[in-house]
Amino acid sequence: MLLSRVADNLYWGARYLERAEDTARVVRNFTELILDLPRGVASSWEPLLSVAGSHAEYTASHTRARESDIVRFLVADSSNGGSVVSSVAAARENLRTTREILPREAWQAVNDLYLFTSRDTESGVDRRSRARYLGRVIADCQRLDGVLSGMMRRDQAYELWRLGQMVERADMTTRVLGVRAASLLSTPPDAHDYDEVQWMGVLRSVTAMQMYQRSQRGPIQGASVVSFLLFDPTFPRSVAGCVQRIRSALGRLPNPELTLPAVDAIDALLETLPSQASDGRELDRAMERVQEALADLNECVYDTFVRVVV
Repeated sequence: MLLSRVADNLYWGARYLERAEDTARVVRNFTELILDLPRGVASSWEPLLSVAGSHAEYTASHTRARESDIVRFLVADSSNGGSVVSSVAAARENLRTTREILPREAWQAVNDLYLFTSRDTESGVDRRSRARYLGRVIADCQRLDGVLSGMMRRDQAYELWRLGQMVERADMTTRVLGVRAASLLSTPPDAHDYDEVQWMGVLRSVTAMQMYQRSQRGPIQGASVVSFLLFDPTFPRSVAGCVQRIRSALGRLPNPELTLPAVDAIDALLETLPSQASDGRELDRAMERVQEALADLNECVYDTFVRVVV
């Protein structure tokens, strides 16, 4: 049995680490995309703020939207609770009190990542060292995931960890779709000749490029990219894939009758979405509805596992 405090720390430790990894990947990919495209095709860095859900917070304290300022805010700014540095620090603080639950190697991986990210934050901002810094963040998060998959008992602690991870991952995929994919769908098809490169960028933002190509033959098309990232249940970063794993985790935790209806609501919402997206504005609105449903699920998880003793 887990104390509610331990359940809360495991759940949010997982969410913060997934947020750090996903933010690092999105920033790294957008940097690569900007370098690949001719000047002026995708010159604004503001979409990164929208993907991270930090646009209002950034504009409240910044008057300019320069690359260095936005990247510093998303990667290295400790005053931004959603930055990579802040997310890793929050994860470490949550997991520090659960060291008797996690494998020793998992705590070591989290602590090593914390020491690395807090040591030289400007390396994550400077273009010359950014890819190396962010790549280390991603690799260390994946290392931790491997440790837990290979060493941790499939008990309530493990399921709470996976639950937090999948809720955060689903949220990030909807944000990538609602901002970047929706923007591309709203662009006239003859506006420029770089649509395929930009859709490749969308896939790489959620490390989906290779798996998409395995499932889809032929050129990369926007509607099929959106469909893959929304509905493919076999891909662990699609929205449907995350929801499937959320359902599995909740089914192995106490009182599933209290939590699974919130998952049913997300599934029902996904069923209302068209299989082939063509309207960028409608996709953006749909992803906002999914994010609201994920927020409702988060509240349900809190009510079930934190306000009571598990």
